[in-house]
Amino acid sequence: MTDSAQRAVLDGVRVLDFGRYIAGPFCAALLGDLGAEVIRIERVGGGEDRWNTPVATGGEGAGFLQWARGKRSLTLNPVAPKGREIVRRLVARSDVVVANLPPSTLVSMGLDYATLSAIRPDIVLTTVSAFGGPGPYADRVGFDGVAQALSGNMHLTGHPDEPMKNYAPFVDYGTAAFSALGTVAALLHRKETGRGQHVEGSLLGTALTMMNATLIEQALLDKNRIATRNRGQTAAPSDVFRTRDGWILVSVVGDPLFKRWAALVGEPAWPADARFASDEARGEHGELVSERMQRWCSERTSAEAVAALEAARIPCGEVLAPAQTLRDTHVQAAGFFTALDYPGTARAAPVVTPPFRLSQTPARLRGRAPTLGEHTREILREIGYSDADAAEFEREGVV
Repeated sequence: MTDSAQRAVLDGVRVLDFGRYIAGPFCAALLGDLGAEVIRIERVGGGEDRWNTPVATGGEGAGFLQWARGKRSLTLNPVAPKGREIVRRLVARSDVVVANLPPSTLVSMGLDYATLSAIRPDIVLTTVSAFGGPGPYADRVGFDGVAQALSGNMHLTGHPDEPMKNYAPFVDYGTAAFSALGTVAALLHRKETGRGQHVEGSLLGTALTMMNATLIEQALLDKNRIATRNRGQTAAPSDVFRTRDGWILVSVVGDPLFKRWAALVGEPAWPADARFASDEARGEHGELVSERMQRWCSERTSAEAVAALEAARIPCGEVLAPAQTLRDTHVQAAGFFTALDYPGTARAAPVVTPPFRLSQTPARLRGRAPTLGEHTREILREIGYSDADAAEFEREGVV
């Protein structure tokens, strides 16, 4: 393969990451995986997202090791006069600014699009808010779970009498991915026109996107669905089932799959039964279908059930605990993780590789997460400050 074929898509792009928690920082991390140089800018004492779920002796958190991978770290007080000047110098030499902050905070920090584009007209500003706007919630703060709650997802997850959010913050990560896509689109537009623009993502917008089919159904048919634990409502069997030694998930959607499933479990007449004539009908009789599948699973181990289902080409999988996921033979063989050492961790952290693969311009992890302020002096030198200037900034608490 030639060197040109190995060139990353965003080589030469510089990103300033003012993000916090997941959506903004992981958006910037994905841009870094594509070749961009990413500078993480956080408060002098460290951003609050650095310390969540600590796994290193220095207090750095598990999530931070993922969404700060490959970045350089600059500590900064961006609202101090000298801090604002440092920001101006950085913006003048950068292509993208990522910030997940409320609109009023962006203005107070001088990170709104009008201010940034006055410094560099072709800048791309990517912002992530909780609720988007305009609207009465535009300046409210919120996390992943709040968006899950407002979108209808929690109402339909878990038990009928207890709304339940997903354990994994899928709204945060989805927003990061959508925002990264929007940023790449803005960079393509800039390459063609020379003009920058403002890319806006929101947690609520992402959650509504993921719930859109259900919301369309509600608007058109007034279904007023309620939670049914793990059992799906628009096809069957779609549920989790206890085996002799664990649990598996089975998902049967469409007539061909249902016919194969019915033959497998010994119910060859079911596809001709009016109760099971379509996905919708099967969903309405989901309890009955799940009960039949449970009897079949109860006679088998998880490995035996999965082997039989896979032989029939029916989507299924064992329900694994995190420790089992890390040991799973396919997860290991497919190379989903990159082991990254970090100062103060007992062993290398298994950080997931980019969730997409490009055959000609590979995305890759470009190193571990930075220690706090690890590259501050280096970055200040790059934008024209001397070591004496940096020492003065440190004494004054600017960096």
